[in-house]
Amino acid sequence: MNPVTLGQSDLRVSPICLGTMTFGEQVAQPLAHTILDRAVERGIDFIDTAEMYSVPTRAETFGSTETIIGHWFAAQPARRQQVVLATKVAGPSRGMDWVRPGLGMTPADIEASCNASLRRLQTDVIDLYQIHWPERHVPMFGNIYYDPAKETTQTPIHDQLEALGKLVKAGKVRAIGLSNETPYGVHEFVRLAEQHGLPRVATVQNVYCLLARGVENALDETLHRLGVSLLAYSPLGFGLLTGKYDLSGTTGPDAPAEGRIARYESVRKQRWGRVEALASARKYNALARAHGLTATQLALAFCYSKWQVASTIIGVTSVAQLDEDIDAFSVSLSSEVLEEIDRIRWVDRDFAN
Repeated sequence: MNPVTLGQSDLRVSPICLGTMTFGEQVAQPLAHTILDRAVERGIDFIDTAEMYSVPTRAETFGSTETIIGHWFAAQPARRQQVVLATKVAGPSRGMDWVRPGLGMTPADIEASCNASLRRLQTDVIDLYQIHWPERHVPMFGNIYYDPAKETTQTPIHDQLEALGKLVKAGKVRAIGLSNETPYGVHEFVRLAEQHGLPRVATVQNVYCLLARGVENALDETLHRLGVSLLAYSPLGFGLLTGKYDLSGTTGPDAPAEGRIARYESVRKQRWGRVEALASARKYNALARAHGLTATQLALAFCYSKWQVASTIIGVTSVAQLDEDIDAFSVSLSSEVLEEIDRIRWVDRDFAN
């Protein structure tokens, strides 16, 4: 795997990133450390986490994923120098009072969250510090329409950038990024950074997979023209694109007990729990089988091969899953398969933002 540069930063990373939101919920610390070790052995040098992880988020496990990674660094100090570490500051809590009270995300909130992440991660610097979701009220996590009447913004983008700039100047953060962001948001962050001499966003981490290609509806042009890299998350559509729900459905008696959609009601209520999403996934999974591929190979090879994607974030609950996901990097999709993928999308379109 040849390394890629993130935006206009000096960060160079593997085109596969290990996502860790299962650590602390589905994956206990000993197995998490084994997965981390194996990822590095297989050539992955990019790790992504967040202050709100593990998922589904709740007060009891808030920060647990960062803590597990911090223990890994403490046990093997050399590991910290072997990886590019990304984490995220949560956007407005919107009912998650254990993250922070109130509706906003003030400069003080950003600084406090960064300091807390540094302590949990047992490191002096975060390589890529991302805003997990916009402070503005934008459609995300399954919502598809923007409604100005719901706007509750309290902290201007310029103020957020200034807060991030102070963290960079203090040496606590090397580069900054966004997540679940819109074309407008990316443009505004870049415009204000260039106008005021503040840090320029290097990345945007958004959902991108066969079931959710909204990135290709203008955001990809924005990223290309502004020199910002896409980090694609949920490439397997929360498991729908592995085929494990094809026969049982996500809530049927035979649904895999370990699957996040089957296991957590809060996940089913969001984008991936829709009946239409599973129906569409079954089409892609059948397409994979018709061409001698596994559903996982098709879904990951699609993301790995797209020009829009700098690094694809994979989340696993076992070493076997990790190896399977990495091995899919060598799979090439024929022009025929790619054309059939587009034909399915023409009918089904996207099920998530």
